[in-house]
Amino acid sequence: MLVIDNNVLMMVARKIALHIGFWLLCILVLTSSYRPGLPSYFIAFKTILMVVPVHICYFYAVAYWAIPRYLYSRRYLKLFSAFFLCFLLAALTFRLLEILVIVPYIYKILLTIDPGTTWAKAEGSFWQQFVKLEYLINAFEQSNLVVWILISFHFFKMWHERRQVALQAELNFLKGQIHPHFLFNTLNNLYALTLSGSQDAAPIVMGLSNILRYMLYECKSESVSLGRDVEILQSYIDLEKIRYEGRLDLNINIEGTMDGKRIAPLLMLPLVENAFKHGAGEILDDAWINIDLKVTDNMLKFKISNSKPDTEQSVAAGVHFGNIGLNNVRKRLGLLYSGSHSLQVMEEEELFVAILDIDLLKLNQLAKAYPENISRMLLPD
Repeated sequence: MLVIDNNVLMMVARKIALHIGFWLLCILVLTSSYRPGLPSYFIAFKTILMVVPVHICYFYAVAYWAIPRYLYSRRYLKLFSAFFLCFLLAALTFRLLEILVIVPYIYKILLTIDPGTTWAKAEGSFWQQFVKLEYLINAFEQSNLVVWILISFHFFKMWHERRQVALQAELNFLKGQIHPHFLFNTLNNLYALTLSGSQDAAPIVMGLSNILRYMLYECKSESVSLGRDVEILQSYIDLEKIRYEGRLDLNINIEGTMDGKRIAPLLMLPLVENAFKHGAGEILDDAWINIDLKVTDNMLKFKISNSKPDTEQSVAAGVHFGNIGLNNVRKRLGLLYSGSHSLQVMEEEELFVAILDIDLLKLNQLAKAYPENISRMLLPD
């Protein structure tokens, strides 16, 4: 028995309703454009209803048959042949409708208004009317103008969807980079503790399990609760505090309410990770890290500063390895919060500082490109 997801049914119903509404709008626009040459809006409306089926068949034949069948497979000769065939059939059908239905209908109304009315378009035999060049060219224009405007919009929509898919794929790749990078660093810490026989290994495993669960399952969505993201940040800091024991002066200050606030996941964690690994992690004594997170209305300000290693070798190593996380964050911010964020990374004589400002309301909603719906997004709908 075939079971159809309610979400799929709702999506199909919404799409059908959208198409119906779109064609109704086209009918209203065309009625207004035809009205000046006809006795009334009602007659113009009925005339448009006679020719709209030609436009509809023409549009769907090109947009949902010719383009998917030949453009995606790059069979361009067949594509242009299909375009020409649709173009010819639509124009000829439009002209036949004019001669057999529309012109007699309008001419009959004009005669009821004024019995002495003559109309050149209604004169002559069927064949004489059909081959008259002026009216044939007019039929080609009227049958194609509307449809190719619509097809232009359709091409723009296809381009936009593919661009969104590409951006989402890049975003997923960047997000995926965080997982092995973070896991590699934490497992190194865990390995060092097990070698020394430390009793702190078990709490680290539990904390790591909680963070990885968040990364693997909760971070699949485009945004997460800000409170939850900060909670994971705190879990990571707790893991690092275990490793450093009393060798690190750590200050954390969090201000503002996070209720109802959402953020793209894992934007702050790489900054904190860099501060521990490439700043405090390379200083044996007097290492310190200050973390300030402030939420005002929908603006988030995250500032982290850490002590700077003394040796040039440590600094160089910190810059080199730290770039992995920082470049990742910069690219994700550019995709998700374009024009509504600021990330400053500064090096002073004795410290490194990173300041992140985000407008939480400006998250760009990229189209999801997970495996189950990539194929649907690559086809026109």
